[in-house]
Amino acid sequence: MSSKLEQATVGFIGTGVMGKSMARHIMKAGHKVHVYTRTAAKADDLVQEGAVWQDTPAKLAAACDVVITMVGYPQDVEQIYLGEDGLIAHARSGAYLIDMTTSSPLLAQRIHEAAAAKGLYALDAPVSGGDIGAREARLSIMVGGKQEDYEAVLSILKLMGTNIVLQGTAGAGQHTKMCNQIAIASNMLGVCEALAYAKQAGLNPEQVLKSIESGAAGSWSLSNLGPRMIAGNFEPGFYVKHFIKDMGIALESAKEMGMDTPGLALAVSLYQQMSELGYDEKGTQVLYKHWVQEASGK
Repeated sequence: MSSKLEQATVGFIGTGVMGKSMARHIMKAGHKVHVYTRTAAKADDLVQEGAVWQDTPAKLAAACDVVITMVGYPQDVEQIYLGEDGLIAHARSGAYLIDMTTSSPLLAQRIHEAAAAKGLYALDAPVSGGDIGAREARLSIMVGGKQEDYEAVLSILKLMGTNIVLQGTAGAGQHTKMCNQIAIASNMLGVCEALAYAKQAGLNPEQVLKSIESGAAGSWSLSNLGPRMIAGNFEPGFYVKHFIKDMGIALESAKEMGMDTPGLALAVSLYQQMSELGYDEKGTQVLYKHWVQEASGK
């Protein structure tokens, strides 16, 4: 580990489905961890395990050498970093700020510039791997920022993920995550449609999955979310509402570059239908219901 951060006190903001596991890995590695989340009860078990609760992001920032954020939406990121009571206004000089939320590339660049003006080091480092990847510390972490800042925090990132790549300057991590979400969006349509087809054809979906997941159709979503669809388990590893948010950022970013993304546009429209049906708090695999309920006439 970098000697500079070997004994670093780490702040973690956002202890939801993924954030809680990520913070726990850092604690288990021996770091003193301070936590804040809007719903305090979500951090209760971490506090019982030794984390220090802070009432505000500002207080957390003042107590930590490294601050990691894993929150919901770009507006949350903007408030936490750039607000009057935010991290940049209250962080220790020389602190490292790592936003692991999937957010706007342009916002990541703004945060980097504002942090640099205050003698702080900011990186955007969104992740992929869902609740399973977070729990098993096998996340893919896509980083944007300066090489030397990346190297300084790499050992901390390694506590949460196994595939960690510096993609370029500020905002590059978020752009890479958009590539990830675009690929997942169309893939999820195919996975749901294929398994719904198997059911409609009178096949055993579990047997079908055995045949197709190891061939050319194989994907993370097919192997990890396919079984949940078949079992009727639609609890969130990644929320529908957050996926819609991510795809919206990707659509906006593509539009800014003058690029057409028809597969992404179709996925957004179908997930918005699921949102309107009340499935915002379910996992992304709930899209399977679009085909199964339609086929059954419900």
